[in-house]
Amino acid sequence: MSLLTHVLACLFGMGSWVAINGMWVELPLVVPEIPEHWYLPSYLTVIIQMANIGPLFITLMHRFRPGSLDERPVIYCIVGLGIIATFLLAFFWKHTVTIGGSLHSVPLLMLSFLLSIVDCTSSVTFLPFMMRLRPQYLTTYFAGEGLSGLVPALVALIQGVGVVHCQNVTLAGSANETADNSSMFGSSELEAIYQPAKFSAQVFFIFLSAMMVVCLVAFILLNHHPAVARERKNDLYFSGDQDPGKRQQGLSLHAQTPEQKPMISPMEAVRREPRSSFGSGTYSNFEVIFIFIVLAWVNALTNGVLPSVQSYSCLPYGNKAYHLAATMASIANPVACFIAMFMPIRSLIFMGFLTVLGSVFGAYIMAMAALSPCPLLVHSAYGTIVIVLTWILFVLCLSYIKVIIGVILRDEGYSALVWCGAVVQLGSMVGASSMFPLVSVYGLFKSGDPCNTKCPI
Repeated sequence: MSLLTHVLACLFGMGSWVAINGMWVELPLVVPEIPEHWYLPSYLTVIIQMANIGPLFITLMHRFRPGSLDERPVIYCIVGLGIIATFLLAFFWKHTVTIGGSLHSVPLLMLSFLLSIVDCTSSVTFLPFMMRLRPQYLTTYFAGEGLSGLVPALVALIQGVGVVHCQNVTLAGSANETADNSSMFGSSELEAIYQPAKFSAQVFFIFLSAMMVVCLVAFILLNHHPAVARERKNDLYFSGDQDPGKRQQGLSLHAQTPEQKPMISPMEAVRREPRSSFGSGTYSNFEVIFIFIVLAWVNALTNGVLPSVQSYSCLPYGNKAYHLAATMASIANPVACFIAMFMPIRSLIFMGFLTVLGSVFGAYIMAMAALSPCPLLVHSAYGTIVIVLTWILFVLCLSYIKVIIGVILRDEGYSALVWCGAVVQLGSMVGASSMFPLVSVYGLFKSGDPCNTKCPI
């Protein structure tokens, strides 16, 4: 294996979702400066789902015009669009336009839509491109995809985003009109004061643009560097999706090592008949459906449902708990990828067990968000420890599942990875769409105050 190829695959993967992830972590600095204020996260959720027209177009083209669309020119276009959009965002995110007598951040919303198209479309183009390299590099790509959330979060921490200082303020009461007491009464409480950042949002968005440039350079080198060329598969392997005879020839020319194949015995293979027509036919129809249902469920939880309630589940325990949970969860993603690199357990039973376990952690997080601003153990240090650990274990379990499913589908061929990206986006869309009315329309979740948590002990 080539270390250079591993590094390039990781940097390429970092560009997949770095723009939108960067938008989310920068919200505490952005929302006080725009007319939408904290309605912006709701708008972003809708915008990201609208951007699924990108992966929908790619998937339909692959379904009805197989072989007519090369993912490489598409990747050049979307990464270039990401570079331009993030750069423009640095200079126009504060600009507003008057519509219907009120101000709206039209440039910010339009550029966010373009970035959403870039990141959503990466799910159905970046993964199929990785088919051109040996299977070991797919796990490295997933590690880079995990870092696309971690790196902006760490930069935001250095920047000082969301750092709160609790300050005593006096609330004025009503004047006493009696002659013997004409003073003004007031009450004192703590108010959350957000500290100024070490550098501006403009600098942060320029940093995101630089990250997209790094992604583009990594992609160019993956296509043209001589050292990477030795790590590519034979062309017959890729044309196999359109020509079954050539695909079988390509697979025979590049037989996988035992550790790269699904862990099944010959007797188990006989018991699992009949085979499906999906990919190489390794899995039955029921198993293929199970894999895609798990993939959709996992992405619905990790990309849509739980992120929308993260602040509700953590802020009642304090600002420190919120930042620890967000940062450590971001670290858990690439850690899960590295674990999968050295311990790729492809058992579907084990996958089902991890799915249930991760869903239990997710249920606890959802329960604490529903109980906000007075969740369990809110006055105890154990409450902070439990909620942070739950977020870490939730992301760790489900990120491992996503990587293993990606590795499994990678062995099933180019078409399987295209459908993998489509199901990832579908699950994310369903998860985010289901939470939007609950959070933003009906207001079922109540935010906790990091400085004033008034709950019964």
